[in-house]
Amino acid sequence: MDLAAQLANILAEYCEEVNEEVDKIAEQVAKETVKELKETSPKRTGKYSKGWRKKRVRNGVWVVYSFKYGSLTHLLEFGHIKRNGGRTKAYPHLRPAELNAIQKFTERIKNISK
Repeated sequence: MDLAAQLANILAEYCEEVNEEVDKIAEQVAKETVKELKETSPKRTGKYSKGWRKKRVRNGVWVVYSFKYGSLTHLLEFGHIKRNGGRTKAYPHLRPAELNAIQKFTERIKNISK
């Protein structure tokens, strides 16, 4: 075999290992984010906070979403105008969980090569 083919094989194997590690990290962070959202979400009846799920979209990409109450998340996060005037109280729970997940993911990605 020539040198170029050997280098291509080594780089392909390394790329595959890195992709697998990134997917594992993304799944772990998504799982931790779901747990955090279940703990920090507003609880009136408890149905909203129990509805958080994670789903794999493609390799290395995971989505955290509210199973039944997706349209309610924005209203709870930012508040909304009431029917007879005034505003409801905002319950910020998504943004802190998102920022925490981004921080965890970037720190763990930096530590792959170590």
